[in-house]
Amino acid sequence: MLGRSMRHIFRSMDTIITVTVMPVALMLLFVYVLGGAIQTGADNYVNYLLPGILLVAIANSIGYTSFRLFTDVQRGIFERFHSMPIARSAALWGHVLTSLVSNAISVVVVILVALLMGFRSPAGVLSWLAIAGILALFTLALTWIAAIAGLSAKSVDGAIAIAYPIHFLPLISSAFVPTRSMPGPVRAFAENQPVTSIIETIRALLSNRPAGHEIWIALAWCVGIIFVAYIFAMRAYKRRA
Repeated sequence: MLGRSMRHIFRSMDTIITVTVMPVALMLLFVYVLGGAIQTGADNYVNYLLPGILLVAIANSIGYTSFRLFTDVQRGIFERFHSMPIARSAALWGHVLTSLVSNAISVVVVILVALLMGFRSPAGVLSWLAIAGILALFTLALTWIAAIAGLSAKSVDGAIAIAYPIHFLPLISSAFVPTRSMPGPVRAFAENQPVTSIIETIRALLSNRPAGHEIWIALAWCVGIIFVAYIFAMRAYKRRA
């Protein structure tokens, strides 16, 4: 099931462009066009920007996950798989694992481009492993949200609509500028939504600084969203199955 879904991704040029090329283009834009006008207090703006771009890359893929699930539902693919001697959940988990693998590839590509742009990090192996774990949890959280939309939607537009509000979360956060520069209501939202705590945790780990309480807030957000979204996604899947 993983191989099947991955082949769909590699054969879809628009998916590759949106998930990998667009975050890289956004990073180039902010560093080389807008970076000189943004005051973050960091010596190297790409170091400040990278954590947010990694989350943007993951968020960009969510619409495709829900779209692929919706397509399988509409074509009756799940019913065909359920008639075979495989676990009933295999088809769904194939999409979930595909999201993890494809986003891992996108994240690696973005980091490699950032290195070419001057990104440097003193983080050790344990810090990088912690970053990988947090990104994997964030991916799972968004994937299970996308699964709810893909399994419950009545149309293609409804399936991919879940991606639009998720795209705004990294934009209204500390991904591109410090939250202290934002107006009061916007700052309050930015500082109390899950993306900011995740970004600040990754930024601290990349700088080899203590993450403090932010890492526990980030983990609580990710695990909580996964738990709730998984329950609703499995209910939607059982109704479809």
